[in-house]
Amino acid sequence: MSQIKIQVLDRQAQRSEREVTTGTTAGDLYAGDRDVVVARVNGQLRDLARPLEDGDAVEPVTADSPEGRAVIRHSTAHVMAQAVQQAFPEAKLGIGPPVENGFYYDFQVDRAFTPEDLKSIESKMRDIVKQGQRFVRREVTDDEARGELRDEPFKLELIGIKGSVANNGGEAAEGASAEVGAGQLTIYDNVDAKTGELRWKDLCRGPHVPTTRQIPAFKLMRNAGAYWRGSEKNPQLQRIYGTAWESRAAQDDYLKMLEEAERRDHRKLGAELDLFSFPEEIGSGLPVFHPKGGIIRREMENYSRKRHEEAGYEFVNTPHITKGHLFETSGHLPYYADTMFPPMELEGSEYYLKAMNCPMHNLIFRARGRSYRELPLRLFEFGTVYRYEKSGVVHGLTRVRGLTQDDSHIYCTREQMAGELKNLLTFVLDLLRDYGLDDFFLELSTKGDSEKFIGSDEEWESATDTLREVAEESGLDLVPDPGGAAFYGPKISVQARDAIGRSWQLSTIQLDFNQPQRFGLEYTAADGTRQQPIMIHRALFGSIERFMGVLIEHYAGAMPPWLAPVQAVGIPIGDAHVPYLESVAERLAARGIRVEVDTSADRMQKKIRNAQRQKIPFMLLAGDEDVAADAVSFRYRSGAQKNGVPIAEAVDEIAAAVESRSQV
Repeated sequence: MSQIKIQVLDRQAQRSEREVTTGTTAGDLYAGDRDVVVARVNGQLRDLARPLEDGDAVEPVTADSPEGRAVIRHSTAHVMAQAVQQAFPEAKLGIGPPVENGFYYDFQVDRAFTPEDLKSIESKMRDIVKQGQRFVRREVTDDEARGELRDEPFKLELIGIKGSVANNGGEAAEGASAEVGAGQLTIYDNVDAKTGELRWKDLCRGPHVPTTRQIPAFKLMRNAGAYWRGSEKNPQLQRIYGTAWESRAAQDDYLKMLEEAERRDHRKLGAELDLFSFPEEIGSGLPVFHPKGGIIRREMENYSRKRHEEAGYEFVNTPHITKGHLFETSGHLPYYADTMFPPMELEGSEYYLKAMNCPMHNLIFRARGRSYRELPLRLFEFGTVYRYEKSGVVHGLTRVRGLTQDDSHIYCTREQMAGELKNLLTFVLDLLRDYGLDDFFLELSTKGDSEKFIGSDEEWESATDTLREVAEESGLDLVPDPGGAAFYGPKISVQARDAIGRSWQLSTIQLDFNQPQRFGLEYTAADGTRQQPIMIHRALFGSIERFMGVLIEHYAGAMPPWLAPVQAVGIPIGDAHVPYLESVAERLAARGIRVEVDTSADRMQKKIRNAQRQKIPFMLLAGDEDVAADAVSFRYRSGAQKNGVPIAEAVDEIAAAVESRSQV
């Protein structure tokens, strides 16, 4: 047999050139290493069973890597679909991509799946996994695929639109498919390991794990309705969600995290702590903040305003409604019309609820002549905008239809751009740390192939290179997000991990060479010429609502003292001690502390439990001995307690915790 030369990367990241026999597979190279589930060949993920070609560069992909997990989850989705069609032979297949932390598959069936159905399907999946069925890839023509899948109408539709959908579920949430792409159609057969008998097949681009035995841990989570390919105009299917991991230990850790996430759910805590609600009379995704929630929001805004003023920002204010022509000028309307509320016809013009603040800030810049001496000009607004999010994605405070952005637009010269971006990223990270978040990484969103992107390639390349340099200088991990940029320019997104390790996208910093041109923005340069400024978009929290939801979950509702709606509560042992604690409360209030005295008829222990349920940071208890000693018993939210603390010392400790923005 003939020989070919390949480049091989081993598990220790050592690269070597090897000469192997024609027909050698990546599976042969990594034989015996069950942690390797797929290979990266010339930068593309491939099944381990595919033969290598001369000159190929081969790298192992392990089960515990992000790509390895995605392959395991995709393979598990196939196993689930096979099990569903065993239990429900009439079920028609939709799509089944991997998603973050799991997978799903859509089915057309006569009725919704029940919890008992999911248990039965999961049991059948375990049988399939134990059988060790092999995943076998076959290339087919369009006509061959139509013949083999003639009873699967949704698969036939995908074959008909080959090339117009994303590979491997890249847009899975919007209904794109993992089955087909612009290249060769392939079908994956699930084959009995012993007899070679075909057990099941699916239209799919792959890749997959070699056998079902390399699916170590999985669990079906829930089912829900989902429109075919994400459009309400299409049939509604039944979607089953599951999770799959490289080991049972990893899955157990994930399931424990989900339990903790449920305990921290800001929607549940928001009701328990009387922070906010979503009245049906107002509408989905439109929150109202109750007095206690209003305090948290006010404190968040006040501190942010203070820090912005110190950093040289100038506050502006813009209306909630505008003529549609403004968004045509900015370029937003063609791209965002579907996520904007429909226009209102007034006085012969179409008016829109404001969906973004930047066009109005451009008008403020343009309102008079500008000199280079004014730059950088940093405009800032707590600007409320309205976006029509689909009902299926509205989620508490973290995905709403009415949101207030802490929005800033910075206008600077090209020479100032790099320094301004560097200072801006430092400012953003420092301010987020003040709110108790300190585990960050960055995401760089760049231009894709879509026609939605405007501006020249040279401008995009320059903007992207500048953002990349600033991001790398920060020392934080930088993750690429190709194609994820806004239509007008690339962006850096600050991703923050919360107390239980979940990542949240918070601040965004975006460069924009296009809107200044579209609005004709100019400044007079030092040499007297008229120049176009660079525009930087920046939302620090993203939105006040979303950031508040993130903080509630990060702290499990136990907000740090400076953000707590009630910072201290006086708990008298008996009614006779109420006046004493009221005098203590007056001293705390004089220091700016939000304090209450519980004068209810409840017994002391119940008052303590109530304060703990309301997650109040400090409890001051007083009985006869405390009154005699001019002291209080100091009880913390954690349950720890100090007795006989002099009043002055107690007041100072609480005030110091609040003023220092302590996270305790």
